Amino acid sequence: MAHCKTPEKFFPVIKSVALPKGTFANKIAFVTGGGTGLGKAIATNFAHLGASVAIAARRLDVLEKTANEIRTNTGSTCEAFQMDVKDPVKVAKVLDDVEQKLGRTPDILINNAAGNFIMATERLSPNAYGTVIDIVLKGTLNVTTELGRRCIRQKQGARVLSISTLYAKAGAPFVVPSAVAKAGVENMSKSLATEWAKHGLRFNAIAPGIIQTEGAFGQLFAGSTEDAVNSIKKTVPAGRLGQPEEIANLVTFMCSDYMSWLNGAIIDLDGGQQHLNHGSHMGPFLHEWDQNKWEETENLIRGRSGKGKKGKM
Repeated sequence: MAHCKTPEKFFPVIKSVALPKGTFANKIAFVTGGGTGLGKAIATNFAHLGASVAIAARRLDVLEKTANEIRTNTGSTCEAFQMDVKDPVKVAKVLDDVEQKLGRTPDILINNAAGNFIMATERLSPNAYGTVIDIVLKGTLNVTTELGRRCIRQKQGARVLSISTLYAKAGAPFVVPSAVAKAGVENMSKSLATEWAKHGLRFNAIAPGIIQTEGAFGQLFAGSTEDAVNSIKKTVPAGRLGQPEEIANLVTFMCSDYMSWLNGAIIDLDGGQQHLNHGSHMGPFLHEWDQNKWEETENLIRGRSGKGKKGKM
């Protein structure tokens, strides 16, 4: 057993808002992919903390439902904007609309819009991998550079946070287009952190582990959600999956003035999943050994090194 069997005891899920009320009063947060899942949780958290929130995605009906829910539950402003991040002209038009409706260019940008699915790479057409790269990498660049140019021109700072993934660093099979694109997003964040800090902009990213959302599980797992959860949690040392609210709390903290010196950072939040076995040959079977097996192994190793046997624990 490599994972914790009682995560509720040692790694409890806390979904309440972590920061003080009013942390983002008089701020505007713009969240792409804000209608569902992780984006919705992030937008809701910003609204709870006093920000005026703009959420953008392709499906206006979903966005409007979410915006109404956020307004009702938080009492803050939340407006929906239909946008395709792949089209830089439409991105510019939406930011014009946000400025007109909310009063100015957003102070905070959350690059959350994404596209991904599992597939054997040899089966991918140029259109299939091109679409993922267009959404994740080029789309993120479209929104980020459009907002950045406006902030520089207006002498207004901003906080830009992008949602990445753990395999952006090391790569991963069967999600090659996403791995390529997310690696680019992380590099964009680190590059602009050095280039645009002089203009008052800072850039960071979060690489979440597995978060149970309908979108992710529908595209990345072939079996039932229950089977996927039971299987995945065994690969997480903390023994459970992450929740959208946990990511949302980290997002708002990183975008707040409490973290104003955080720039160019990629923060992993995964319950230790990526470090299980550390990619070594020391396999999961070692977690199943009892004290007798460890004593037998220690005595064998000590014997090979000429140190003799060690007494029982």
